Amino acid sequence: MTITPLMPVYPRCGVRPVRGEGCYLIGERGERYLDFASGIAVNLLGHGHPELVKAIADQAATLMHVSNLYGSPQGEAFAQKLVDRTFADTVFFTNSGAEAVECAIKAARRYHHVNGNPNRTKIISFTNAFHGRTLGTISATNQPKMRDGFEPLLPGFEVVAFNDLEAARAAVDANTAGFLVEPVQGEGGMTPAKPEFLQGLRQICDEQGLLLILDEVQCGYCRTGTFFAHEQYGITPDIMAVAKGIGGGFPLGACLATEEAAKGMVAGTHGSTYGGNPLAMAAAEAVFRVAVNDEFLSNVQTMAARLRQAIEQMMPNHDSVFDSTRGLGLMIGIKLKDAVEARAFVAHLRDNHGLLTVAAGENVVRILPPLVIDDSHVAECVEKLSAGARTYEAAQ
Repeated sequence: MTITPLMPVYPRCGVRPVRGEGCYLIGERGERYLDFASGIAVNLLGHGHPELVKAIADQAATLMHVSNLYGSPQGEAFAQKLVDRTFADTVFFTNSGAEAVECAIKAARRYHHVNGNPNRTKIISFTNAFHGRTLGTISATNQPKMRDGFEPLLPGFEVVAFNDLEAARAAVDANTAGFLVEPVQGEGGMTPAKPEFLQGLRQICDEQGLLLILDEVQCGYCRTGTFFAHEQYGITPDIMAVAKGIGGGFPLGACLATEEAAKGMVAGTHGSTYGGNPLAMAAAEAVFRVAVNDEFLSNVQTMAARLRQAIEQMMPNHDSVFDSTRGLGLMIGIKLKDAVEARAFVAHLRDNHGLLTVAAGENVVRILPPLVIDDSHVAECVEKLSAGARTYEAAQ
C-alpha cells in the first residue's frame, strides 16, 4: 500500500507545526516561522490568544455540543450581534465557508421559488472565483484545477469576466437568480472588485429583482480594515457567506441574509448537525469581543498601510522578482515577475527564511498576517521578503 493515511489531496510541505505563539508557528524540531499566512486568513488573533483560549476551554468544560433541534441561547445571542452590526436580519451557522456559500445559493433559489419564479435558478459568478471545494461551489468557478475530473458539475451557473459589468449585465436572462461575487478575490489573485463593478451589480439586482450574494469568506471579518469589505464600496448584499476569521481558528461559517432574501428558508429546508454549537459560539463571541470594534479596525488599517508601504519601498531592490502589489487592507498580494513562479517563491521563503505566505492565482504571493501584528512584525516580514528575494535571485 502506497497511499498515505491522510488522503493525499494536499501537497504537504516539510513544515510540521506543533505549537503557536502569537504571530509565530513552532515546528516539531523547534524551528520558528513568522506566520503571515495565518491558516489562510483564519487566525486573525494569532495563535494562543488568551481570551480565545479561555473562552473555548471554559465552554468545553460546560457544554460542547447539542443538536439544533433544541433552543440555542448562545447561538441566538451571537446571531443578534451579527444582525446588529450588519445589513442582515437573520443568520445560519455552518462549519465552513463552502457550506456558507451553499446555504447562500440555496437561499437565493428558494427566494425565487416562493415568489412564484421557480425557473430563476441561474447564479452568475465570475472568472478566477473561488467559493469552496464542494460540488456546488466548484460548479460556480471556471478554474480547471478545481473542476477537472469531477464532472458532471451542477447546472445553473454561468461564469463571466470579473470586473466586467457589461458582461454581467448581458448574462442576465429570465432564469437568473442573482450574482455570486467576492469583493476581493483571494485564491484567484488578491484582486479587489472595482467600485463601479460592485455598485453596478447592486443596481442590476435592484432593477431586475435579483439577489446579490457576496462571498466574504476570506476578505470579510476585519481582514480589509472594515468589518466586511463591502462596507468600503457603499453597497449592501442580500445574502453573504462568512467564515475563516469568524472563529479565529475554530471551524465556523455563517450565511447572513435579509429577511426578504431568506423568506424561503423555513423549517425543514436546510440544516447542520454541528453548525453554531455552543463551543463554536463561545469561540466566535471571544473573537467578536476582541476584533469587532473601532480601535481594532483602526489598527488593522494602520498596519496594512505600513506593511504595504514597506513592501513597495523594498521591491525596487529586487526588480527581477517583484512586479507590483494589490489587495485591500491586510490582504496584500505581491505579483511576481513572470520568470519567478509564486509557489516556488513561497516555498523558498518558507524553507530558507522562516516566513509563511500562500500562493494565489495570477502568479501572486498572498500576505495574510494575523490582524494583531505590530511594527516589529512588519519589519521582520519585509526583512525576510528582501532576504528571500536576494537569495532566490542568487540561486537562479
